[in-house]
Amino acid sequence: MLICLSGRGWYQAWGQEAQELHPGDVVNIPAGVKHWHGAACDSWFQHLAIEVPGEEGCTEWCEPVDGTQYGQLK
Repeated sequence: MLICLSGRGWYQAWGQEAQELHPGDVVNIPAGVKHWHGAACDSWFQHLAIEVPGEEGCTEWCEPVDGTQYGQLK
């Protein structure tokens, strides 16, 4: 779960449109959903991430977000 505290950011699940995040926005991310999240290119982004441990689960860090795709988000 991501809770946007301040600034402006983005969340995008694999194969879906990016979702702009503002203070107070909450994103529930089910286990196994490949995604990225971070600050907008012209802002900083403060968030709280809450993880509920699952059985035989782990965090998998994937490839970096494509700079061209990221730069197109406004």
